[in-house]
Amino acid sequence: MSIIFALVFIVILGALAAAGYFMLRRGGQSESADSSVQNKRMVRALTVRIGVSVVLFICVLLAWKLGYINPTGLPVGR
Repeated sequence: MSIIFALVFIVILGALAAAGYFMLRRGGQSESADSSVQNKRMVRALTVRIGVSVVLFICVLLAWKLGYINPTGLPVGR
């Protein structure tokens, strides 16, 4: 289960890196057709990141509710 969460987290970071790449690659270009394509790619990468993050959060909640994962907590009072 933790391997799946780690892989999904890597996908989230990859989408964030792709959005950053498309944002920085646009650099000093003026508004043109190529700039519009870069904007769409950046927005798509950020949308993927948000969607995967929400799905991961829901999956963690479901796994906890179904008993697949258990919270260990912090030892309080020690």
